[in-house]
Parts: sequence; structure tokens; C-alpha cells
Amino acid sequence: MASLEIGNTVPISKIPENDRTNEMRNVFAAIHKKEPDFYVRVPGRVNLIGEHIDYCGYSVCPMALEQDILLAVAIDDGQKLILHNLDEKFDDFDCDIKDFEITIGEGSPKWYQYFLCGVRGVLEVLPQNRPIKGMRIVVSGTVPQSAGLSSSSALVSAAALATSHTHEFSMSKEKIANLCAECERYIGTQGGGMDQAIAFLATEGCAKLIEFAPLRSTDVVLPSGAVFVIAHSLTKLNKAATADFNCRVVECRLAAQIMAQKLVLPWSEIKTLGQLQQALSLDLDAMIILVKEALRERPYSKEEVVAELRTTSDMLDETSLTLNTRHIESFKLRQRALHVFQEALRVKKFVEACSNCSSSNSLKTLETLGRLMTYSHVSLRDLYECSHPQLDSLVDMSKEYTLGTRLTGAGWGGCVVSLLLPERVEEYVEFLKREFYKGLGVVDGFAEILFSTSPQGGACIYL
Repeated sequence: MASLEIGNTVPISKIPENDRTNEMRNVFAAIHKKEPDFYVRVPGRVNLIGEHIDYCGYSVCPMALEQDILLAVAIDDGQKLILHNLDEKFDDFDCDIKDFEITIGEGSPKWYQYFLCGVRGVLEVLPQNRPIKGMRIVVSGTVPQSAGLSSSSALVSAAALATSHTHEFSMSKEKIANLCAECERYIGTQGGGMDQAIAFLATEGCAKLIEFAPLRSTDVVLPSGAVFVIAHSLTKLNKAATADFNCRVVECRLAAQIMAQKLVLPWSEIKTLGQLQQALSLDLDAMIILVKEALRERPYSKEEVVAELRTTSDMLDETSLTLNTRHIESFKLRQRALHVFQEALRVKKFVEACSNCSSSNSLKTLETLGRLMTYSHVSLRDLYECSHPQLDSLVDMSKEYTLGTRLTGAGWGGCVVSLLLPERVEEYVEFLKREFYKGLGVVDGFAEILFSTSPQGGACIYL
């Protein structure tokens, strides 16, 4: 498909004609009595390796999925934001686009609150003399929700892209990805930017090494014969509705700060384990040794953290904790830091193996990648403690068929991703249907919970 791409901005191309886009156009016309002005597509993603390290400053290796968020958008001069979701379980929503609140209450955020994050993020950086316009939007999503495949981040990113295009405010892919990562904090999530980066920077046909500060991406060409299968554990967890995810962010920060204090560095200026490594000019192997020397295995109480940092509880709250983690009284620091440095090393080895792959060693490379994925899951289960019995069950039963399997996404539920040889895919999928899903009462409707995938392209605007 021909596309228009100016510099490094999101490409613009002609809307593909298919059943889905025709349905969106018809529903839009029925509701709003007009045609959409444009469409926005943002893909979900699967992270192949590098879990829970992006917010520590380390590189990750995701790829974009075929599953996506698709918006049909018409510009509204009445300054109203009007949202309709094709999925009937999501309520319609409307508000004044110049005057709305994003409230974080008990339980999971409403779907439209994620959308509002993206709208607000763009409106806050618009030039002051730019007139604010409303939008009428119909939403279609095929990314499984609360599955670790970035459905919520894709919705935030789609909202931001629609808002920027409506206001003729063009940004580079890197800039809008960074903006989307920042504005997710409106809803109480402290991610590291991987989801938004791959959403905008993905290239069809290859995975991406995503690096941060500054944000940049490099193609990772996977060995021929690499097939990835995603399987949903059918356990869902909304990461913005729990302190678990944000607790891990804080534990990594405290681990970095206590090690900094022990090494007579200005600990309050160190916010991530990546910053600590940079300040020490050590390699990852040396950082792993340092963690084992500097941090004990037993959890630290909040009082012990305060004592280690020679500070006060109030100052700790101010410099290191977030509003939704200040109630936590126990922190596992050694385990979290070990996972981060070891996982960062696995990403490095994964990318190096892909770079060194040739037709003569393709199978050996695939076996190496599979082992790294398996080690990653063990670390996420035992050191980061973000797995779930259903995920572990999927990983264990997959060993006979796959080269490697690991949880993907935040964890505590969601999906596993497996690396397979092409000739094993069909029997593996049938095995999971029979041995895993049938026992959970699932006998059909597998399209969203069990599928093979290949790397897809990033966000785009359709006219």
C-alpha cells in the first residue's frame, strides 16, 4: 500500500476496504449522520524479551501485532468529545474537550479514561494560539484486554494521534511515543515507554530493539523459521488497578538508591538502576555481582530503607515513593535488582544471537533464543514475582512443543509467548485447546486467546 511519510512522522495512507472498516463507516454514519474525516490505527504488541526493565532504563525487544485499536474520527466544531465503542460492553461517553477530569477511583479505570489521557497529553502541548476542536469518534479494538498485549496503551496512543491530527499538530514518532508514555501517568500507571515506542516505531517484518534516553529503535531480524504463538492464561489483571506494578517500580528505585548510598553517590539523584550503572561505569555482569554484595535477600522494612538512606520517612515519600505506594511496609530489593540486570543481559544476548544468525546456524540460534525466553520466565516467576499459577502451568505444559515460553506483559495474569518451529505450531495449538482450554470450559472463540503472529508495522493514519 502506498503511503505518505514526511520525515519521521506517522505515515498517512488510504483506508483499506474490508468488513471491519465498512462496519465502522456504517456505524459512524448512523450515529453522526456524516462520514469520518480520517481513521487512526495503533497496534498492540508482544514483548519477546526484556520484561519489567524499560522503566529502569534498559532496552527491550518487542514486536507489533496485527491486533489493533482502530478509530474513525470526525472533527467537531462544537468542542465536544463524543466516544462510541463497537464493543457493547463499553458505555458511550461524551464531554467538553476543553473541560474534563480524569479521576482515579476504586477498581479498574473506565475505558474512556485511557482515551482521555491521550487527549489531555496532546492538548497540553498544543501552541496556545491553536483553536481547540472537538472530535466524534467510533472505536474498534481487536487487542485482547488485560492480557499483557498493550490494549490500554494502544488506546491512549490512538487518542493522542487522533487529537494531534485533528489539530494539525505533527510530531515525530519518537516525540509522540514519549508524550503517550508520560500521559499514561494521569491514570496512575508508571510504565517505562516500551508499549508506546513499539506502537509508533514498529516496522513490518522485524522485531525492534527499543532503547531509551534518548528513545531510538533498531531493527532485529529474527531467524528464518521463527514462529511465535501467543496463548492467554484467561487470568486478567488490570495493572492500573493494583499497587503490584507500581510497587515493583519503587522497589527497583529503592534498590538503586541504597546501592548508591553505600557507594557514596548522591542517592536522591539516582532514580533507576540504569542511572546507577551509568554513574558507576560498570558492565551488567559487574552490576549483578554488586547487587549480591550490597543487598541482602531478606525484605527491607520501610524503617530499614529510611535508615539505610539516612533520611526521614517524609523525605523518602517525597523522593522515592508514589502516592499509591506510600502505604507499603516491605520491599524486596535484591531480588528485583537481580532480575533487572540479568534480564537486561538476556536482551543483549538475544539481539546478538539474531545479529550473528546465518542460514547455517539458524536452528542453533532459535534454540538460544528459546533458552533465553525460558530463563526470563523463571526470573519473572522467582525474582520479580509477577507470574501466576495459570501462566506457570502454560509455560510448563508448553516445554514439549516449544523452544521457549515466557509470560509477556506486566504479568500477574495475561499471556505467554512461545517460540516454535513452523512444523510444531498446529500440533501445539491443538494440544493447548485440548489440555489447557478445554479444562477451563473453552471450546471455541480461540481467535483472541490463542494465535500465531509475525511482526507488523506501527501506527498510521488513514484517509
